[in-house]
Amino acid sequence: SAIYELSCEAYKHLGKTSNYYWIDPDGSGTLGPLKVYCNMTEDKVWTTVYHDLQMQTSVGGSSPEKLSVLHLNYSATMDQISAITSSAEYCEQFISYSCKMSRLLNTPEGNPYTWWVGKANEKHYYWGGSGPGIQKCACGIERNCTDPKYYCNCDADYKQWRKDSGMLSYKEHLPVSQVVVGDLDRPGSEAKVSVGPVRCQGDRNYWNAASFVTSSSYLHFSTFQGETSADISFYFKTSASDGVFLENLGNTDFIKLELKSATEVSFSFDVGNGPVEIVVRSPNPLNDDQWHRVNAERNVKQASLQVDQLPLEVRKAPTEGHTRLELYSQLYVGAAGGQRGFLGCIRSLRMNGVTLDLEERAKVTPGVKPGCSGHCTSYGMYCANGGKCVEKYNGYSCDCSRTAYDGPFCIKDVGAFFEEGMWLRYNFHSPGTSVKDLVSRTLLSSADPEITAPDLSLNKEELSFSFSTTKSPCVLLYVSSYTPDFMAVLVNPDGNLQIRYNLGGTKEPFNIDIDHRNMANGQPHTVNVTRNGRDIVLQLDHYPPTSYSLPATSDIQFNSPKALFLGKVIEIGKIDQDIYKYNTPGFTGCLSRVQFNQIAPLKAALRPTNASSHVHIQGELVESNCGASPLTIPPMSAATDPWHLDSASADFPYNGQAIGDGVNRNSAIIGGIIAVVIFTILCTLVFLIRYMFRHKGTYHTNEAKGAESAESADAAIMNNDPNFTETIDESKKEWLI
Repeated sequence: SAIYELSCEAYKHLGKTSNYYWIDPDGSGTLGPLKVYCNMTEDKVWTTVYHDLQMQTSVGGSSPEKLSVLHLNYSATMDQISAITSSAEYCEQFISYSCKMSRLLNTPEGNPYTWWVGKANEKHYYWGGSGPGIQKCACGIERNCTDPKYYCNCDADYKQWRKDSGMLSYKEHLPVSQVVVGDLDRPGSEAKVSVGPVRCQGDRNYWNAASFVTSSSYLHFSTFQGETSADISFYFKTSASDGVFLENLGNTDFIKLELKSATEVSFSFDVGNGPVEIVVRSPNPLNDDQWHRVNAERNVKQASLQVDQLPLEVRKAPTEGHTRLELYSQLYVGAAGGQRGFLGCIRSLRMNGVTLDLEERAKVTPGVKPGCSGHCTSYGMYCANGGKCVEKYNGYSCDCSRTAYDGPFCIKDVGAFFEEGMWLRYNFHSPGTSVKDLVSRTLLSSADPEITAPDLSLNKEELSFSFSTTKSPCVLLYVSSYTPDFMAVLVNPDGNLQIRYNLGGTKEPFNIDIDHRNMANGQPHTVNVTRNGRDIVLQLDHYPPTSYSLPATSDIQFNSPKALFLGKVIEIGKIDQDIYKYNTPGFTGCLSRVQFNQIAPLKAALRPTNASSHVHIQGELVESNCGASPLTIPPMSAATDPWHLDSASADFPYNGQAIGDGVNRNSAIIGGIIAVVIFTILCTLVFLIRYMFRHKGTYHTNEAKGAESAESADAAIMNNDPNFTETIDESKKEWLI
């Protein structure tokens, strides 16, 4: 059975975050696993494969030979990379040629001096930013080459450095395996070549699915060629208790996978020694409308079946007898030969490393629909922090709009750094809507039907945020109202946190003080406050939640909320004395993932949403994750990763440990004395040498010419070395991909 997932997409749907992973694009086929980088930060996953060619590799200059060939060695075989590119929706590879008197494609009419070699050893005469059959560079396509007579900047043959670069995105030609540079045989000709890694996005195979609507519907494909080895894997989702997944017949030989009952999957075949059946029994029903994975393998030695993470069932083949599976009929997916077919969804069906295109075939088959719905039942739990799972034709996405978070799984903090004197106000109603309208819409969570708009007051709030600061006292957050009611979260002069409620009915505001814990220590702290009527629950960082109660005389309605402030309170009318004192100079530090009921004021300020009109900012808001370390999931524990080099076995002296106090104090003192003596001798020597050379007139140095006028040492080197500016310039641009 496969130890690795088939693609980055599969790791993403196990809830993994961006990292290096081993993937095995053809299951247990001949390709074997390869290590790639999976970038999960966007809706579609990027898979990246690296090579060993340095950026800005210099070619020519001194060598008289005609052609210079650069070879790229990847961290994977060409076949492995092909498996990734063919299943991807889009691939790209950056390529750049910097030239000084070195022509590139010899446009407009000539034979190219330089070309690159792609998949299947084919030569290609187009460059980054252009496409197959178009002998032009990006500037030729965009019509902005330095010399409009040519279609590449380099073809103008200037004595100054020029550059042609862009993305190669015709995935059938990727990856670049060689770059052959030709125009280098004249004196003064120089060139530098850069090639980025191969990056592919999306995985057509992972979501390739079909829904079987009736128990007599099926898809048929050409005969399965699995004489000596068969490796079949797929996902299924159903609410039916039985049905045939797939079957292929021969004269007497056959191979078949079926759901025998709500808890049993069966793999049966006959290679001429009589039928063999392997059954996996699941402790829980498999017809729960969740995705389940099936992996069946058969070779001359044994056969095995695995369902999800349940134990593998293995059957050894007989020592004598037939070993070849001889099949003639078509391969049926779904109902075969009058049997009760599978009802539900089959996805990502791979037979011996090849994904069958269920989707295409389903488009022209009655009773079968392309694609699947209901991915959220299986993957919805990955949408964190209140993010909503949204069904898509091929997969799902997380809608984070009602949360204070961002990213594909709503786990990326949205935060900002506040400088002294900065503040943010979020008005609960936007100009032009009536107060009634507004509060009922934004503050009263839709999940709470018993609160109706007319009373315009809250008897429950949920507030959560995280902050870090080194300055106290300060106001972190304040909610004002059209009445004297308010709520505030403060850091007092000793650095302790205070939650203050004033809902009326009491002489003084009600305070919750968290003493003996300095919160102004520069570390990120998390605050969660929930109030329901008189009961308040506060959770701070990872400490257990503590409960408090408003005094018996206190009102429990927060009347007519008006605005929420971060960093400072700028409000008309009477303001609490302490808050007035804490208000200057204002909060300095970081605030992130601020959420008050359904409102995320910081996110509304930093991400253009329909709530942005409610926000007013004084000062420059700089986005920051506030030192919140995102939770990363290691790709594989060292114990289970067969490719893991045991780092512990390499002996590192003082492996990160401090050297103890055992060092003798006397030796430290002696060391100090020796250092002083050496220093004195050196000073004397310097003085003597200067004295001896005092009369020797001028002395020569290798200082760069133009150093006098340059403002710094770096500038002097740049004035002197024309290549230097280019190098800086290049390195800046090169990785903006």
